[in-house]
Amino acid sequence: MIEKDTYKTIETSTEGILFKEKNSKFFGYAYPVLNEDDVKLHIEVLKKEHHAARHWCYAYQVGTETIYYRANDDGEPSNSAGMPIYGQIQSFDLTNLLIVVVRYFGGVKLGVGGLISAYRTTAQLTLEASTIIEKTINIEYLISFDYKNMNTVMRIIKEKNLTISHQKLELDCQITISVRKKDAEFIFETFNHLFEIDIKEVEITN
Repeated sequence: MIEKDTYKTIETSTEGILFKEKNSKFFGYAYPVLNEDDVKLHIEVLKKEHHAARHWCYAYQVGTETIYYRANDDGEPSNSAGMPIYGQIQSFDLTNLLIVVVRYFGGVKLGVGGLISAYRTTAQLTLEASTIIEKTINIEYLISFDYKNMNTVMRIIKEKNLTISHQKLELDCQITISVRKKDAEFIFETFNHLFEIDIKEVEITN
């Protein structure tokens, strides 16, 4: 079985998709996120923007191989908001994504079934309005070498069409390359076999 090395997320934020149900207004927002700090920041901004709203319910998922998710009902009945939102993240097979649905209560109670339907529909409409993209899962390697070996290293980088994410070119040189996961082992061995050139995996911190 070929190991999966791609994932789907959204390209940019999608904001203010409106869904109405029995006088209640639901505004859907979707954001690309990488961690919990990103999530908190977006929710803080929305709470200021929609300070008169009753609920700011949300769900998010981050990670490509180790997955972390959270769903929050924010005062709505248990599992009537956060999980229906999260269900749409799963349905669209997305990650590194936050969806927030802001609710203005319209005076008519919707009941648990009505709430589940409204939050699910708002999340679905928000994702349908988003631009979904596929990204590759990459591994980063730090290559260390003496300046005299520069041509050898750069030739391989060019031949293999590798992406340089950082470089320090002095007497002792360091180049960080980003490699698609399925190619990583081959690229590692290519450099590892070379005399006077050191390569090691770098932990990606996002």
